[in-house]
Amino acid sequence: MQADLPLLHDFSLASLNTFRIPARARHYLRVDGAAELDTVRRDPALAGLPRLVLGGGSNMLFTRDFEGIVLHMTGVGKEVLGEQDGRILVRAKAGENWHAFVQWTLAQGLGGLENLSLIPGTVGAAPIQNVGAYGTETRDVFHSLTAYDMASGEVCTLGAAACRFAYRDSIFKHPEGRDLVVLDVTFALPASWSPNLRYAELARAVEEAGLASPTPQDIGRTVEAIRRRKLPDPAEIGNAGSFFKNPVVSREHCARLLAEFPLLVHHAQADGSEKLAAGWLIDQCGWKGRALGAAGVYPKQALVLVNLGGATGEEVVRLARAIQADVKAKYGVELEPEPVFI
Repeated sequence: MQADLPLLHDFSLASLNTFRIPARARHYLRVDGAAELDTVRRDPALAGLPRLVLGGGSNMLFTRDFEGIVLHMTGVGKEVLGEQDGRILVRAKAGENWHAFVQWTLAQGLGGLENLSLIPGTVGAAPIQNVGAYGTETRDVFHSLTAYDMASGEVCTLGAAACRFAYRDSIFKHPEGRDLVVLDVTFALPASWSPNLRYAELARAVEEAGLASPTPQDIGRTVEAIRRRKLPDPAEIGNAGSFFKNPVVSREHCARLLAEFPLLVHHAQADGSEKLAAGWLIDQCGWKGRALGAAGVYPKQALVLVNLGGATGEEVVRLARAIQADVKAKYGVELEPEPVFI
């Protein structure tokens, strides 16, 4: 192994995942940029090991120790690049804390990311997961990113089309993109901003606050207030945010469900399909506030699974499987987890 790499061994990952699940990495390396990745790639002893790229640890569930090398993306730095085609380009390194970055853009007087306030994680993870909330997704404000290819050793730039964004999905979650490690992300924010109030709950909150002409900062603060009211703080209760994706079903399937369950929460999609509210389905199956062992369902939001103290990854998986089985039995709908199981 390369002696000049600051590798750590048998490293605890408990503080590096928001579920706070105890797990250890055989090898651990803080990565600032492409140089460290290139060294790992060229080292025969390291290149052949299983590899896990870690950001804020907010979208993964450890079910075991990791018998490979964890590459922790810790590089920071951000800058406003200037205007292009009516958009303000802003770039940040992969290790930047996402919420802090959003706050920084608002402090620069730039709107566009405010609906994504208070999402845990890092900038580098945002395009991988195509994170979204309150009517905005990463792809809506994305320009490009720089990635290091662990297979070829090349640094490449990917635009939106190459990233193949979909609902909580991108090329990075598929085999052809798994050798790509995000180094930095460039966002295209509107030079002429207007509030995105398509999400009904956010629109109601803005109206109730009497914000007739809200600023980006107003929207950001409103989103933060909603999230703090509904979701647990990972610093206080271990969790990974929304544990399940909102399932998308055909119009016909939705119609059959509505005939039996008239209060079903559903949202029509542009392609004619219907997106169902996973939290509502879980709640209707009686899981809100329930627990299996040390893993439970958050009492204020059924979409969030929590570590009640000392939970193992296996306990969280057992709870998730039980919820999936009940929703499938009652509604004929498959719930897909958002976090990556390690």
